[in-house]
Amino acid sequence: MNFSMMKSLTILLSCLHLAFVCINPVAATEKGKDEKKPNILWLVLEDMSPILPDYGDNTISTPNISWLAKEGVKYVNVYSTSGVCAPSRAALALGMYPSAVGANHMRTTSNTDETGLPSYAAVPPPEAKMLSQYMRELGYYTTNNYKTDYQFEAPKNAWDESGVYAHWRNRPADKPFFAVVNFTTTHESGLFEPYGIREIESRHYFADNPERIATLSTNPNQKTGQIDTPLHISENLDFPIPPYLPDTPLVRRDLWKMYNNLAETDRQVGAVLEQLKQDGLLDSTIIFFYSDHGGPLPRQKRLIYDSGLKVPLIVRFPNLKRAGETDDQLVSFIDFAPTTLKLAGMETPSHMHGQSFMQNGSKQREYIHAAADRFDGFTDVIRAVKNKRFKYIRNYRPEQAYYLPVVYREKIPTMQELLRLQKAKKLTPHQAQWFRPSKQQNELFDTLNDPHELNNLASNPAYAKVLNRLSSEMDRWLAEVGDNPLMSERELITTLWQGSKVQPKTADPVLNIQQGKAYLSSTTEGASISYKIIENNYEPVAWKLYQQPFVLPKMARLKIVAQRIGYQESEIQNLVLVNSNNK
Repeated sequence: MNFSMMKSLTILLSCLHLAFVCINPVAATEKGKDEKKPNILWLVLEDMSPILPDYGDNTISTPNISWLAKEGVKYVNVYSTSGVCAPSRAALALGMYPSAVGANHMRTTSNTDETGLPSYAAVPPPEAKMLSQYMRELGYYTTNNYKTDYQFEAPKNAWDESGVYAHWRNRPADKPFFAVVNFTTTHESGLFEPYGIREIESRHYFADNPERIATLSTNPNQKTGQIDTPLHISENLDFPIPPYLPDTPLVRRDLWKMYNNLAETDRQVGAVLEQLKQDGLLDSTIIFFYSDHGGPLPRQKRLIYDSGLKVPLIVRFPNLKRAGETDDQLVSFIDFAPTTLKLAGMETPSHMHGQSFMQNGSKQREYIHAAADRFDGFTDVIRAVKNKRFKYIRNYRPEQAYYLPVVYREKIPTMQELLRLQKAKKLTPHQAQWFRPSKQQNELFDTLNDPHELNNLASNPAYAKVLNRLSSEMDRWLAEVGDNPLMSERELITTLWQGSKVQPKTADPVLNIQQGKAYLSSTTEGASISYKIIENNYEPVAWKLYQQPFVLPKMARLKIVAQRIGYQESEIQNLVLVNSNNK
């Protein structure tokens, strides 16, 4: 993500604030109303490990996140399926492993010059739908602010609203909502220099807080559109430096930026929670708080050590149900969709790999699985499996170094410092591990006693049974989900495109009118259909999700489009209709 994308989030945040100040069409009707289905709100941070007081890191305070932890359930064994965002978001959206549907390379649509490959999309099975579409089918009003980086193009009917202006307040009064709000302040690009925040965020999001505005510099950096970041925390704190990073002033400054960004994000989270409270929706809404994968620092993001996979997860239920509990069951990102559907009253679809982690008496997960493949222009092939204590990593390219010279990552001062010290041969053995010219094919770590995963136990006879058990589990999993790590990305594309040299296209939708009702269909298996009814020359912004035949107005235009996830969408049919059956 670049700064322009991060700027878009600040627009989102300002819009959320302005929406609270200026409009509130739903809140007045919601207070005291007993919803049949709970509202569900996802608060999603980027690039953040569990560096929170409630997870044992007391470097800074995060009062709003800590309030959620006090009033909710804290999950302490939660893992992304990848150490980077787009594959992780695919897992969240589909409830399926990214490496099983072609979503494992970061990204499927970029770095084509370096790879020589075409832009493509992940292709899940035809029965797969995005979680948001399922929620729409269940009667939810779905909103997304604003990221759509799923490794495939979301169908037009995936959300009621998706963008910087999307808000639960825009829904009809009788509908529950499923809302996703993404916060990008903790993203790795927030460590780049020059360091600062976007002016729009400071001037608009906190427009009702003069004291907050007074803390901000009035000397914007014209080149970047940034202003000096408010000093939430002291630069002289005793920041915990992991053993794989050197203790130098540059690294400490990056740690200050990382924690300062977290403090800023905590304030943003608090503003969204305040809107929920002011709308009278707190006790009819289930709140999820989590991060899309591990931390932003080198040897965290993109890797499948716990530093790249492990995230916080807090779930607050209405009426303080389970308040203050700690849950240590293993949770994978593929479990989020089944869990959300369960809360909305739907059982897990059979094609999903995940399971609900909130079903009383159900069998808890024994393992989590993760994968690492291409990152930008550089490819590796790594798979991992973990139980609560041990992690097994299998390197399919042991002749290749762990470190990949990803240009984006090398913008981080700490990465530059590591490279400088590595060239000067001044890194400690633990810090130098990442730069080994090759790696062992098998790695085994005791993550309870070695949380930074620095001591490989794979060749230790005392752990042979553990190694064999986890290796067998990996083989079982690969076969079950259809993940072939030895398949090249070019072969993967050919498979996804069913042998064609071009991306498959969804068949055009067909309209059949019977007794004044519109019946829509597409011959492409798994295609969903979106439509708009245009009356009096007014075209709605949102596309409707076709679920059943509907009555046509007497005179109207009808727009229809079909799309299967991973395929090109069909041509948009723009039809002028005269319905003589509707008087």
